Amino acid sequence: MSITTFAVAGATGRLGRHVVDVLTERGHQVVPMSRATGVDIITGEGLAEALTGVEVIIDVASWHSSDQDAATEFFRTSARNLHEAGRKAGVARIAMASIIGADKATAGFLAAKKVHEELLLSGLLPVRILRAAQFHEFVGQLLDWQQGDVAYLPALPTQLVACRTVAEELVELATAPAAPGTPIPEIAGPRKEIMAEAAQFLGARRGIKVVGVDGSGIPDAEIAANGGFLPSPHAKLAGPTFQEWLDTQP
Repeated sequence: MSITTFAVAGATGRLGRHVVDVLTERGHQVVPMSRATGVDIITGEGLAEALTGVEVIIDVASWHSSDQDAATEFFRTSARNLHEAGRKAGVARIAMASIIGADKATAGFLAAKKVHEELLLSGLLPVRILRAAQFHEFVGQLLDWQQGDVAYLPALPTQLVACRTVAEELVELATAPAAPGTPIPEIAGPRKEIMAEAAQFLGARRGIKVVGVDGSGIPDAEIAANGGFLPSPHAKLAGPTFQEWLDTQP
């Protein structure tokens, strides 16, 4: 196996930590990029220095809220900066993590990710995209956003997948030979679930009652209810299931 030097944008985030771990375990050189490591992909601070000698950028940096306009501006700026600094540094390509169904989105964070994909694909460097289902870890975040002993979460279909599983697939994509003409790859968990029902398992641990609701007020809830954000037939499905993953968490 040839050793490649990777820069990971968003290296300290929920997915980024796993990407760094997978790359390190496979013997690659890793440059972690986040504000915590002195690299800001929005202001550009430290970016040129971090990309010196880097062959591949893996972009898993994300905006911290679901606000569509703010997220879109974040992705617009990060895409431009990574392409410009990457080209100057001689980077070969960018691999990025997106979300299954982003191409169908009309509002909310998913619509911002749709723009993110388009901006990266229209940039100076070759780009590879992996679309992933919602993470197992996202369920806890949904509960964190709620207040009190009862949480109201959407009873919408999903196919939850572990961050570690996504990281492994993203590293495979970033290092694989080019395969032009193939559809954008997808990674999802092994089975379809209802978000609210999955959250009930975690809620029971936390002493929170989870009540499923119809998703009113959630961007593109109708698309989600009709399965628009579930994996395509060509998607790779991989465990663990949400319950299996939950059993391994402290």
